[in-house]
Amino acid sequence: MHSNAIRRSAVGLAVLAAALAGTSAYASEMKLRVGDSFPVGHYISEHGTKAWMEKVTALTGGKVTFEYYPAEQMGKAKDLLSLTQAGTIDVGYVAPAFVTDKLPLSVVGELPLPFSKSCEGSMAFWQLAKEGGVLDKAEFEPAGVRVLWSLVLAPYQLYMAKQEIKSIDVVQGKKIRTTGAAKVLALKKLGAVPVSIPSPEMREALHRGTVDGMLLPHTSVAPYGLSTGFKSATIGHNFGSFVVTYVIARERWNAFAPEVKKAFDEAADYTIRKICQHTDESEAKDIEALKKDGIQFVSLDPTEAKKLQDVMDSVSAEWAENLEKRNKPARQVLQAFRDALSK
Repeated sequence: MHSNAIRRSAVGLAVLAAALAGTSAYASEMKLRVGDSFPVGHYISEHGTKAWMEKVTALTGGKVTFEYYPAEQMGKAKDLLSLTQAGTIDVGYVAPAFVTDKLPLSVVGELPLPFSKSCEGSMAFWQLAKEGGVLDKAEFEPAGVRVLWSLVLAPYQLYMAKQEIKSIDVVQGKKIRTTGAAKVLALKKLGAVPVSIPSPEMREALHRGTVDGMLLPHTSVAPYGLSTGFKSATIGHNFGSFVVTYVIARERWNAFAPEVKKAFDEAADYTIRKICQHTDESEAKDIEALKKDGIQFVSLDPTEAKKLQDVMDSVSAEWAENLEKRNKPARQVLQAFRDALSK
């Protein structure tokens, strides 16, 4: 039998056993394997992933515990969705930007829409991605997974390795690292050459000169060892964002007792608020630290800022139009996200 078939068979037997275990929520202890790609000490790991695991364990009286495998120990970032679907891991970090072929609609949280804080984007995206939300129904459920918690980072900024940013034209013809269809589209409209590089490989790419710059949130520069690799960066603009989700196979989730599901839902609400607040509070501190490392921060003048915003305003509409051609309900998802942001 093929190895994938064996794994699926094993997962099915485990799910059946759990379903037959009894009506008690905590009839037996449960240990779940969590895998992601964040380096040890990354703020999302420390204030998000670990906080979530601790909260679930506390809410279940210690009956649900976790084994945590950071830094791609269980597989590359782009493979964690398929590893979760196959049951190789129980909970996997999935960035829609890394699997746009499988989760194209979930990139909506990365569009350069009118939000400036992580908590604004995170709370809005969660309304779409949680059980019963438009993204849950249109994308995550058909993919066989259920989102356990999510995060939308603060808006990305432009970082250049050797150039001083005097105009947005600085990116023309330059290789700029980014992820996700939305930011790729934005860079192309600005005349740049988008390059897709997984986060753990950014430092090597920068120091080898594989790229001329990157789109990053300020909070991600230091954790990936990039503090001394840039000359200048923008501040106060919006080049799009990045969506983080942690998912579980739908089969696995369906086998949980109602009390267990309730504990996971409570932990999700707690974790999303905790990590997005930490992200927003940390950004100002991170900027000051990066200034000390020699990075020059630039706010574009009004003329250049309007040129940038005009481009960004066209990105969302074109993103939706492209997906509609593939029979994806992108306009519905985009409007739902806009509505959630307005609330």
